[in-house]
Amino acid sequence: MGEPGEILPEHKPERSPHEVLQQSKASVEEIVSKMLSMKKESTPKSEIRELVTQIFINFVSLRQANRSILLEEDRVKGETERAKAPVDFTTLQLHNLMYEKSHYVKAIKACKDFRSKYPDIELVPEEEFFRDAPEEIKNTVMSNDNSHNLMLKRFNFELFQRKELCKLREKLEQKKKALQETIANRKKFLSSLPSHLKSLKKASLPVQHQLGVLHTKKLKQAQYAELLPPPLYVIYSQLMAQKEAFGENVDLEIVGSVKDAQAVARQQANKDTGVSASLESSKVDDDIDEEDDGQRRRKRPKKIPSKESLEQAGIYQTHPLKVTLHIHDDEKSDLQSRKLVTLKFEYLIKLNSVCVGVEGSQENADNDILCNLFPDDTGLELPHQSAKLIDHSIVFDERRTSRPYKWAQHLAGIDFLPEVSPSLRGFETSNDETSKHTAVISGLSLYRQQNRVQTVVQRVRARKKAQLALV
Repeated sequence: MGEPGEILPEHKPERSPHEVLQQSKASVEEIVSKMLSMKKESTPKSEIRELVTQIFINFVSLRQANRSILLEEDRVKGETERAKAPVDFTTLQLHNLMYEKSHYVKAIKACKDFRSKYPDIELVPEEEFFRDAPEEIKNTVMSNDNSHNLMLKRFNFELFQRKELCKLREKLEQKKKALQETIANRKKFLSSLPSHLKSLKKASLPVQHQLGVLHTKKLKQAQYAELLPPPLYVIYSQLMAQKEAFGENVDLEIVGSVKDAQAVARQQANKDTGVSASLESSKVDDDIDEEDDGQRRRKRPKKIPSKESLEQAGIYQTHPLKVTLHIHDDEKSDLQSRKLVTLKFEYLIKLNSVCVGVEGSQENADNDILCNLFPDDTGLELPHQSAKLIDHSIVFDERRTSRPYKWAQHLAGIDFLPEVSPSLRGFETSNDETSKHTAVISGLSLYRQQNRVQTVVQRVRARKKAQLALV
């Protein structure tokens, strides 16, 4: 410090490094310009060396200023970092709080959007709860809120009821299982029952024969009768009715192949319903063949087809089942009445006619008891309904032992049955079926009034007795 009263020299403020840098830069630029001008003017090198020395001094100043600037920059950066640290910490805390806030907001939204099963559970009404719930459930306190506490109690009561129902379901399942086992055992017994009944029926046949009660045979015959064509069924049913109602001394039996008859019945059912296309196509083929035959007949009308060709064409095709009639002597006797004659009735499908012949007869059909049983009925003329189906000039085969006698057609009810065989009929309307059904019923009534069965049986019995008397 100076003494009192002494005048201190004037203190110049320090220049900043940037000012020093700018001043040094300006000095260097000025010296360089001088050196360029002196070089142009060919100034001595001694002066130029001075200027070079000044330039180096300015370069040193520049480096010093640069160093000061870098130090100041480092100091400012350090202060900035120290000031930025609390800001970064506060920002991190803010981000954490924002993330936590968003998490809580999502949890609150999920809780608000949560759909409980409570609305879908049909709880019992409160009155029923207070009436039926156990005391231990009603007296439980689960919440301070009365409404919430009541709801929890009702839930507990619902759970209690469902547990009871599950126990009841288990008991019912066990009972159901036991019943199913019982049903299975009974089904097993029922499935084996037909075989036992069949063996029992077979074992009872000797007893039935000994007692004269042919129940099994009657059942079989009744089943076979369902497969008969309508004309043979009329003969069988009316003869059986005559036997049961008036004690006519005759026996009836249906013979033939049941399997073939069932096949014919199935074929007829398929034709009626239009299901079997193959059967319909075969029928169409038959129609075409018949048309071709008709065309050939029209071209050669004078030529009559031979009987062999008719046989091959299936004119004399018979139904698989036949009705056998055993006529016994009607004279009262202690011994079993003797059998006079056995007649066999068969149905010609294509001709829709019934033929009858004496079974086991070795005589010519012209000499048997059936020929001319009624006047002018030799059985060689085809019935009227058969003549409609084929050429009128065809004569029935004389070599056949069974013939289509007129009284056989009368006995079969051909006069009131449909003129065309059921196997040859097409589809009919309901009105046609109703009218034909009415005609059949009225025809059967007239059939019974005329006593056709009784008349034929008496004629055959009388003819056979006369023949035996002559012998």
